[in-house]
Amino acid sequence: MNSRQNQLKAFSKLLTIMDELREKCPWDKKQTMETLRHLTIEETYELGDAILDNNLEEIKKELGDILLHIVFYAKIGSETKNFDIADVCNAICEKLISRHPHIYGDVKVKNELEVKQNWEKLKLKEGKKSVLEGVPKSLPALVKANRIQEKVAGVGFDWETPNQVWQKVEEELREFKAEVVAGNQNKIESEFGDVMFSMVNYARFLNINPENALERTNKKFTKRFQYLESKAQSLNKPLTQMTLAEMDVFWEEAKLL
Repeated sequence: MNSRQNQLKAFSKLLTIMDELREKCPWDKKQTMETLRHLTIEETYELGDAILDNNLEEIKKELGDILLHIVFYAKIGSETKNFDIADVCNAICEKLISRHPHIYGDVKVKNELEVKQNWEKLKLKEGKKSVLEGVPKSLPALVKANRIQEKVAGVGFDWETPNQVWQKVEEELREFKAEVVAGNQNKIESEFGDVMFSMVNYARFLNINPENALERTNKKFTKRFQYLESKAQSLNKPLTQMTLAEMDVFWEEAKLL
């Protein structure tokens, strides 16, 4: 692995390249924080894909793309004289030190849970009016539900055992089923949301990240369905002309791969 000196040298090289691109490249010169935003989100999802695939080479590349975006935003900030990359680094260093009094102070903690609880308490002391202020509004709903539950658990608003949470799941399923029978679409949707929220909560108690779990299932389903498509193509038979029974034969084959 690279020494700290080589790491700093590489980071300095990136900063220099960013300066040059911002000055000389027509595309880079035109970019603003707003135009970069959707690209940054896309790069973050690409990193997430690489992590789920456990593709270390791709993880390295995607981390580079995200680091470029961070440097890009800092460069724009320096041009408007609001902040630069040093301010960004110093700000996160200061926050990490203040949020880890068990490392940089005299606070004692027993485990990871107490670290999380102290983190949320410190945020409130810093001026946050709600522990939920740090949950981005634009997060996908599944990720947001998980973050909301983690945040409130950090201040003690939580179930005590997984069994209690599962009982809540079963309660929500009964309420959902009752509304399906009643046929009220608005209430069906509302109760379905409650079921999903309670399932996310249960996943948290089982140390499962619901977003990762669902994406793994998405990938698994996609792989199996594409196998089905390839088999249909080899038979020169469109899927629309195959029976479900015929499709199921190839689906079962795909599950064995």
